[in-house]
Amino acid sequence: MPDSKPVHDVLNPTPAYLAFWRERHICTLTTPRPDGTPHVVPVGVTYDPEAGLARVISNKHSRKVRNVLAAPDGGARVAVCQMEGRRWATLEGRAVVRTDEASVADAVERYAERYGRTPSPNPDRVVLEITLDRAMGRA
Repeated sequence: MPDSKPVHDVLNPTPAYLAFWRERHICTLTTPRPDGTPHVVPVGVTYDPEAGLARVISNKHSRKVRNVLAAPDGGARVAVCQMEGRRWATLEGRAVVRTDEASVADAVERYAERYGRTPSPNPDRVVLEITLDRAMGRA
């Protein structure tokens, strides 16, 4: 039976909620454009409740990365979401762009674990690292 509790503890999600985030699903990422309108794109997301983070790998020239960089203090309020049938999950928080090799390698490894494939090498790869403060959903 799906979990009926719509709000979850970011650092201590229910087993069903965490299991849903470990399944292979395409997600959406919503970032604010400089004019305040939402920009929604499909992405792969990894959720790390121990650290309270979600990660999205991307090209440094993408609109989503430019949106985050254009936000005050280089960070933007964002949401990632996934759904399948009646199950859905949303994580919200503040995203920043990480460019260091260790952060990128860690994010690629997490992506490969969740999605079952290692992305092709990309010298322009960066990581949107989202410090989470809200988790919702019915998993």
